[in-house]
Amino acid sequence: MKFDKTSFALLETEPFAKKALIVGAIGVLLSVAGAFMDKATFFQSYLVAFTFFTTVALGGLFFILIHHVTGAYWGVVMRRVAENLAYTLPLMGLLMLPLFFGMHDLFHWSHEEAVAHDTILQWKAPYLNTTFFIIRSVLIFVIWSWLAHGLRKLSLAQDAGNVESLGKMRRKAAGGIVLFALTVTVFAFDWLMSLDPHWYSTIFGVYVFSGGFLAGLALLSILAILLRNRGAGEIITAEHTHDFGKFLFAFTAWWAYIGGAQYFLIWYGNIPEETIYFLQRWEHGWKGVSLFLVLFHFIIPFIVLAFRASKRVPVLIVPIAGLMLFNHYVDHFWMISPSFNDHHFQISWMHLTTFLGIGGLFVWWLIKKMGSDPIIPVGDPKLQKSIEHTVR
Repeated sequence: MKFDKTSFALLETEPFAKKALIVGAIGVLLSVAGAFMDKATFFQSYLVAFTFFTTVALGGLFFILIHHVTGAYWGVVMRRVAENLAYTLPLMGLLMLPLFFGMHDLFHWSHEEAVAHDTILQWKAPYLNTTFFIIRSVLIFVIWSWLAHGLRKLSLAQDAGNVESLGKMRRKAAGGIVLFALTVTVFAFDWLMSLDPHWYSTIFGVYVFSGGFLAGLALLSILAILLRNRGAGEIITAEHTHDFGKFLFAFTAWWAYIGGAQYFLIWYGNIPEETIYFLQRWEHGWKGVSLFLVLFHFIIPFIVLAFRASKRVPVLIVPIAGLMLFNHYVDHFWMISPSFNDHHFQISWMHLTTFLGIGGLFVWWLIKKMGSDPIIPVGDPKLQKSIEHTVR
């Protein structure tokens, strides 16, 4: 791949996209084979990969929304990349459909006999029932796809000279950020928190959002450096890398703050139906995973990114951003997997194949979109100011 300075397009993306598609196809085929051998493990592994990539895409969507709402200019040079990242959400909506066939393998509340003998599940049944769950899930992805498609369409219209696009994007983002907050919370409650329907946390939606936005920023940081190395260094500069580094530093602290707040409030309250969530993620082999997240998802990135120089050096930003993406997957594995197998630590080869399957398709779709239109929003009136942006 290389950046064309005349058309502002990313050229020669097709070979890379084909390789990603091949990896995705192999991963899907191996995962399907695994489903015939162990259906429950397949759906558990698939759910981890699905929620991981969905939240990364949501990070891209939020990046767009917050930039339009605030009127920020520094990130204009990366806005189209974020639009392409958010545009993977319709694909993730399609990849959600197989999970509907595994609801009995994933959700205890989907079994009528379990509900009949559980007062708590009976009380939650008007919300936690299969029909309403599917309706909510489909509606959520329709809203996200509408936002992603609409903002990208308006952005391309702006490139074509439509001066009204900027105002329309800001208005759409203003309403969209409210919808985003509501839908992400419902998504987190439905697909992650309801795996243990007796447990609840009112801050859980914020926790899932914070991890997703951090992962989205990490991927955008890597893509920014990739574009710089492919010829866009005069447009996407070290100043932009520095700003991404500051965002990574800030949201590393934010993720840890929200996770710590959730943990300490539950620890202090010491209510059995709340503390059981963290107990299951400390015993039966999960202690190492919990400590791994504390060390590698917070402490090490926080220390490295605290220094100004590390935010401007690609050789440091890329591995730190890659580590954050890896830890985001571990975080979803940590949230999901202890709910099964009698809460014992267990990892399957299908965690790898489902990751490669969904990930290959995700990267294929992203690269296809990155190569289909100018990678820089050339019609944005703040573009030149963004190119000249200097970190103070």
